[in-house]
Amino acid sequence: MQDDQKQIVKQRATFLAMVSGAMVAVHLLDLLMGGYLKSFGIQPREMGTAYTIVTAPWLHGDFAHLGGNLAAFIILAALSLLNGIRYFVKASAIIIVVGGAMVWLFGREAMHIGASGWIFGLWSLAIAQAWLDRSYRNIVIALGVLFFYGGMIFGILPQGGNISYESHLFGALAGGVAAFALARKTQQPLPIAPRTGELKFWPEDVQKVKRR
Repeated sequence: MQDDQKQIVKQRATFLAMVSGAMVAVHLLDLLMGGYLKSFGIQPREMGTAYTIVTAPWLHGDFAHLGGNLAAFIILAALSLLNGIRYFVKASAIIIVVGGAMVWLFGREAMHIGASGWIFGLWSLAIAQAWLDRSYRNIVIALGVLFFYGGMIFGILPQGGNISYESHLFGALAGGVAAFALARKTQQPLPIAPRTGELKFWPEDVQKVKRR
């Protein structure tokens, strides 16, 4: 691996570590504050709380909740980062905002916290990318995601307990939106006529006619 490629890999790994570390730091801070930060979870249709759409993904109920989310997040985020940090940030912003907004509008009356919606968005993003941009790499990634994380499809179905299936469902839909919004559109360049040192305004055979 060349030095510049190593530098890119290092930058992306560092960025992923920072994002994951931020989740852990927020949870530790929440513990020190006696769980106060959980009040910044999404409360559907509560006027004046729409800002919690962007805070909820960083909050978790306990270490088991955090650890389970981090395990999947690191893998799926790393796959998204193959397209670059800028791509990951844009895709994540779409997933968090669009998915969170739908939870705020249509979710059950409960406190919705956790990065699971973000994770489901990255999951559907990897699959949708292969459909929209059928490169060899994207297809292999999508097949791998379906093989190892195919069971996540059941997470979008209504479940009992404290699981926010709405976050899963709307996060997955937002991932598809992100894939479509960020799809690379191949532009076909206009054909360029070969340049020569002589301007030609009539067919070649006409030029060959001798003047009288």
